[in-house]
Amino acid sequence: MSYSFDHVRLEKGMYHETGRSFTQVLEREDPSECYKGTPLEGLDAYQRQLKRFDIKVKGAGSDVVDKFFATSQSAVLFPEYISRSVRQGMEEENLLPYITAAITRFDGMDYRSIASVPEAEQKELRHVAEGASIPETQVRSQNNLVKLHKRGRMLVAPYEAIRYQKLDLFSVTLRQIGAHINRMHLEDAIDVLVKGDGNDNPAEEFTVGTTPIGGSAGTLTYDDLVDFWAQFDPYEMNTLLVSGDVMRQMLKMTELQNPLTGLNFQGTGTLDTPLGAKLLRTSALEAGTLIGLDRRYALEMVQGSDVLVEYDKLIDRQLERAAITSISGFAKLFVPAGKVLRLGA
Repeated sequence: MSYSFDHVRLEKGMYHETGRSFTQVLEREDPSECYKGTPLEGLDAYQRQLKRFDIKVKGAGSDVVDKFFATSQSAVLFPEYISRSVRQGMEEENLLPYITAAITRFDGMDYRSIASVPEAEQKELRHVAEGASIPETQVRSQNNLVKLHKRGRMLVAPYEAIRYQKLDLFSVTLRQIGAHINRMHLEDAIDVLVKGDGNDNPAEEFTVGTTPIGGSAGTLTYDDLVDFWAQFDPYEMNTLLVSGDVMRQMLKMTELQNPLTGLNFQGTGTLDTPLGAKLLRTSALEAGTLIGLDRRYALEMVQGSDVLVEYDKLIDRQLERAAITSISGFAKLFVPAGKVLRLGA
């Protein structure tokens, strides 16, 4: 049986269409809907092209890098392979979905978010008499722009050095690059949560042993967590981002040694506190620090681009210095939805 994917002409220009990714361009030329009920159902347009050129990128039977360059058309698929492998690394152990309320795609480098900072009186849903005006909640643009940052790594790998390497092995290196890029984005997110996004909106900070948080500086107890939790009203502290040393102290708390909590941690690798907050550990946070969030309202992620690769160099086998980048930034939404607790000296 003949399929249309066998006749798609692949060329560099497919990476250069404004507003469309390479896969989206392929899907336009070879729609996946046409393969429903066939053995190829479930594959996207890029995966069908891999099948067309018999390129195996995973498993013990994976091909070598040189297989992509068997023809001029199959070489066009190589940048997409790089991009997907890097994205996979970015998505592994990715904490950003757990701390962002919304993701906005934006084509540019400077972004202006919105803000709504109602007073206590404006939060009330009052009875409105007939003919009376309805109370207002104002939504306005932020005064200062949110800057997007380009984060990336330079792939330095002469073609002759990798041409006979298995794709499955090469993917491991690419996933590690993705993990490094995502770590940079997480550091940007933490910086905005703590210091603000340039609109005079840093997080409110508390210190153990200083009112209203009880306890002794340098040590974290369950009572201190309860005091911190109490500062979030009317928001809900449903996420705790903690440093490694704080995580160790929390895991030793009697209240977190509930058998059901331990069973869930052993079975899924995730840990919820008795306060109902998801506990996330990261070395991107400085020692002795916790960030409490209502992830539904605290942070907006602005994506200027997905993973970008220098496709011209990759297709032409010029891997000596090929950049892999991703552009994103972060904006504060509702400032009281994120707070910082420090253990102190």
